[in-house]
Amino acid sequence: MAKRYEKLSAELIDFIETQKIYFVGTAANAGSINVSPKGFDSLRVLTPNRIVWLNITGSGNETAAHLLQNDRMTIMFCAFEGRPKILRLYGKAVAIHPRDPQWHELSALFQPHQSARQLVDFSIEMAQTSCGFGVPFYEFKQERDNMDKWLAAKGDVGIRDYWREKNQVSLDGLPTHILDEE
Repeated sequence: MAKRYEKLSAELIDFIETQKIYFVGTAANAGSINVSPKGFDSLRVLTPNRIVWLNITGSGNETAAHLLQNDRMTIMFCAFEGRPKILRLYGKAVAIHPRDPQWHELSALFQPHQSARQLVDFSIEMAQTSCGFGVPFYEFKQERDNMDKWLAAKGDVGIRDYWREKNQVSLDGLPTHILDEE
């Protein structure tokens, strides 16, 4: 049975911190809804009602574009090993870019990442657990090394060129402001 919470308990925080993957859902006022898988060591629970996650370069930049119009976000975690559980976090978020004053304080929570393009500061309004009985078991083997190889080939200038080409607007043509005040 689903249960609702106003904030994360110590047990829910422990559950989050053991997950290797999570999913982020956003939508602008109109257009495409985006659900994106996130991995690496990219999420920190700051308080029972606040999470920050590191948004690294991807093929698009939907989250940043959507948050400029509509700050609603859902983050979902699924237990792929151990006891079954699904945890959804509902709330509001803001994208923080390297040019923003909060960047230095919050980015210090993570290992430096060459392709870090935003941090997402997420305020939890409600948490909900559900059974997760339908989620199959999956075994984590290791992180992929594709990103590291891609970054090494691109270099810092190449990454910025990639942002310019692929990350400035959403699928629906909404701006992301990734390169503002460059």
